[in-house]
Amino acid sequence: MRSKLILCSTAIAALLTPALAADSPVDCNHLLAWTTGGASTSSLIRILHSRGSSIGLTLALEAELHSAGVSSEVLVVLHGLQPGKGAHRACSVSLPIAAAMVHNKQYADADDILSRLIDDDPRNGALHFALGYIKQQQGDWNSAFDEYSISKEAEPDFAPVHNRLALVFYQGDDAENTIGEARTALSMDFEDAEAYRVLGLGHYANEQYESAMNAFQESLARDPKNAEVYYEMGLVARDQGAPEQAIGYFKKSLQLKPQVWQVHSSLGEVLGQQKRFNDAFSELNAAKAMAPAEPSVREALANVYYGKGDYDASIAEYHELFRLSPSWRRGHDSLARAYMAKKEFAPAVTELKLAVEQNPSSAAQHRALGQLLLLSDQHAESVRELRIAVELDPESASAHYYLGTGLLVLQQLPAALKEFQEAVRIEPSAEHHYALAACLMNLGRDSDALAEMQVASRLDPDKKLYRAREEELMKLMRAGSER
Repeated sequence: MRSKLILCSTAIAALLTPALAADSPVDCNHLLAWTTGGASTSSLIRILHSRGSSIGLTLALEAELHSAGVSSEVLVVLHGLQPGKGAHRACSVSLPIAAAMVHNKQYADADDILSRLIDDDPRNGALHFALGYIKQQQGDWNSAFDEYSISKEAEPDFAPVHNRLALVFYQGDDAENTIGEARTALSMDFEDAEAYRVLGLGHYANEQYESAMNAFQESLARDPKNAEVYYEMGLVARDQGAPEQAIGYFKKSLQLKPQVWQVHSSLGEVLGQQKRFNDAFSELNAAKAMAPAEPSVREALANVYYGKGDYDASIAEYHELFRLSPSWRRGHDSLARAYMAKKEFAPAVTELKLAVEQNPSSAAQHRALGQLLLLSDQHAESVRELRIAVELDPESASAHYYLGTGLLVLQQLPAALKEFQEAVRIEPSAEHHYALAACLMNLGRDSDALAEMQVASRLDPDKKLYRAREEELMKLMRAGSER
């Protein structure tokens, strides 16, 4: 994304001169285009106060602007501004139509109108801003980036376009540019609530949770009824390990804007993790009703069913998920977990193989598949997967432990010994010491094995097996010394 910005900005700078200088009065078409692009009322008021207006407001024009989405607060400001000579009363015929289409989520039709207007006025940054918003709503973030970049070059002092670019960078996992664009917007308007919001998103992406919360609080101080900010604060609280706080923020978001499936889904997930299953199902089913084809909702439902112990329902939800969204790249490992809970190892192996195929660099998934193959007595395959897990994550004690177990079954004793020693080095638990002892016994190194068993017994004195095996080995060693 960063390299694309550099290339795009260079090309635009060579071809484009600003369409609206910093001190040019705002005309009717710019106001309509910015409104169509979802610029906030506070931002529009700020720029009107900064640049003035060339709009000669009449009752008919006021009604036209209001029907196109211009807020009453902006119209009040326009009434208070005295346009100079040559004030414009006529607006584009097409822009109010495009604004209405955007309001009704008819984005493809609005896209067509804006594209034709841009063909006639390619250096109009406000039109590019509006088209960028339409592309954003269509989920075409690359095209949104292009349009916002052109808008930024044409009108660099328009703070909302920097906020939009910050949001695009956030979608592209570019936290530093998210923060940079947000700070640019704030340098233009220190009271810009949206700039604080996207600044918070940048910090959230960087896992700078305290800074994110501070930025979100600043945003709410200026725009206290922004449901999105409460939702994003809930995400931060969730990731900080504060589930009750997260639940509170999600509920506040829904009070302000109840028909948002993402908030219902996130709330349901956290409630499920807190074992508040009835509430979790209520929220997730609400999310599914709003977004029946959204795979993440079904995945969350499947996980809550699993947490409740209803493995059949979890499996059914996953099957429906993959039927509707065969390219969905998460959840096969969780479906395998549900099968394993029912001790149905064959379908669990199938699902874990799919998980590994879709995410071959995941050490955890290779390790899980190796463990399952070990349980299924497919020892050679198990060892192969566990070797990959160890290569991907050399400091995983459990990967070394299970690899050692597979090698021990295959009687590859020196190799098994090395893996158990690594497991003990990384995590010197009773279980790992005991496994090392078992391997040493198979190698005929009884004295070393006894020392490891004694460590295991000391670490876990309640485990009767360790003490019993220690006593058996001591008897064997005494009997051997008496012969």
